Amino acid sequence: MSVALASAEGTVFSKQQAIDWFAKNYPKIKTGTVTAHLIRLSTNAPSRTHYSAKPGEDDVFFQVDGSHFRLYQPAQDPSPIYTAPGATETTQKTPDEDHEEDVAAQGSGQFAYETDLRNYLAKNLSLIEPGLRLYEDEGITGIEFPVGGRFIDILALDSTGALVVIELKVSRGYDRVVGQLMRYIAWIRENQADAGQRVRGIIVAREISEDLFLACSLLPDVQLYEYQLSLSLKQAQREQRA
Repeated sequence: MSVALASAEGTVFSKQQAIDWFAKNYPKIKTGTVTAHLIRLSTNAPSRTHYSAKPGEDDVFFQVDGSHFRLYQPAQDPSPIYTAPGATETTQKTPDEDHEEDVAAQGSGQFAYETDLRNYLAKNLSLIEPGLRLYEDEGITGIEFPVGGRFIDILALDSTGALVVIELKVSRGYDRVVGQLMRYIAWIRENQADAGQRVRGIIVAREISEDLFLACSLLPDVQLYEYQLSLSLKQAQREQRA
């Protein structure tokens, strides 16, 4: 792919050119999967940490902006990203996606950052419903799955094989999240789902507002969940040194 799209250093190609190239040469590979691979192969893309990029082997491109790429040039480009910088990591969200509640008040019993909630649920999807599992395709997982320049918090599969778009809010879930979720569902249905494959949505928040309950009351393919945290303690025992 790198030879076909960027035959020389400095040559810039667009995400759409990559999508079109795969549609012509490998039509079974889906649009979202192509986009995710571009992120994994881009040395400076923060979200590549979710796609298990291999040092050297996957250090192919440099992301010029959200839609353009070129070959990675080790002599002049920053060192590749392999691990997330920590809990305060910022993800490539767009300004219209509301995140002012991400930093929770101390002692409020909610996750401090949306990334913490996302990472926990991605490993424990059965807590939401039995049989729910993280989406995987061509080595790409459903954590921060790219959808048209934005990112789904979690893309999953349920026990029936339906695709499930999961949107997370660490604090209170308001009705404005519905438009965001429906946009993601529509993109997945059009670009990632197989013919006839069902796509539905789940919203997880610390608290669901009455407006959100009302907004989803006529959407049978959207379920709402509230999360709760619990804490257990055990007495610390000092180890005896030999």
